[in-house]
Amino acid sequence: MRVIRTETEIEAPPAAVWAVLTDFADYPTWNPYIVDAEGTLAVGEILTLRMVSDGKAQTFTPEVLAVHENAELRWLGALRWSWLFSAEHRFALSPVGDGTRLVQSEVFRGALVPLLRAMIDRTERDLRALNAALKERVESS
Repeated sequence: MRVIRTETEIEAPPAAVWAVLTDFADYPTWNPYIVDAEGTLAVGEILTLRMVSDGKAQTFTPEVLAVHENAELRWLGALRWSWLFSAEHRFALSPVGDGTRLVQSEVFRGALVPLLRAMIDRTERDLRALNAALKERVESS
């Protein structure tokens, strides 16, 4: 297992951050990592996420695990055999004064994790870029 975690503070309340984070239709205009997202934000639903890292695009179809308005969005992506590889992604929003602390984390599990070190390192970098872009988008609204 390997866990990555990124964090940023956004000068806007959690509801404002949540509104941008869950507006999938607007992702192509601001999100450098998840450049396209489709699906219903409800537990058990399957999302379609097109992600770009180092100029290479991949499409993932994770299952939504949790949707707590203004607080948490979590999904699980896995290979057909999850014992080989799975990744649980979480956005957590918490109020800090008049703003929001955004924590993104991903828990990687499975036999392939040790072999995917470079990909996981890139993912951490990409999450930081997403955080910065989300902060800029929310604060400029």
